[in-house]
Amino acid sequence: MGIESNKASMFHGLDHIGLTVPDVAAAVNFYQDVFGAKVIFHMGPLDSRDMPKTESGKDWTAAYINVEDANVEFVGIELVPGLVMEIYQYHRPEGGNRKPPKNSDYGGHHIALRVADVVEAAQYMQSKGFTLMDGPIVPPDGPLEGSKAWYLLDPWNNQFELMEYKHMAFMKN
Repeated sequence: MGIESNKASMFHGLDHIGLTVPDVAAAVNFYQDVFGAKVIFHMGPLDSRDMPKTESGKDWTAAYINVEDANVEFVGIELVPGLVMEIYQYHRPEGGNRKPPKNSDYGGHHIALRVADVVEAAQYMQSKGFTLMDGPIVPPDGPLEGSKAWYLLDPWNNQFELMEYKHMAFMKN
């Protein structure tokens, strides 16, 4: 049995997502306030200058996380049941992009959360500091018929999406 024939059993599901923010403590406090998130671990600050070079002589953080000469700390939180989010703050290097990519940019992303009532959830999140985009989005037909969606931005411009549905056209009965 080769890798190709075993690929369905190779992957088990989503483990976590990661976001970078300018102040990890403020972000943890924000997500705890909004979602009741639970801190599950805190790492760092970890400084690549204090870590041994890799066997090939590379800087540890450059070799393993694609950020040269990094000083980083991160906190793992359970944002909602079953969804772990790692929140990163890089103390070094300085001068990186200070805005998350837009959806149209390579590397663009958003975090979608399923909710019972998209309007109620959007209004609640707005009261806690999220910025609402226009919404809700209600597809009249097609594969997403039966859903409502609403996009929001957290205080660091990370994009979230709220999804409400019982059944969508593309789902099997």
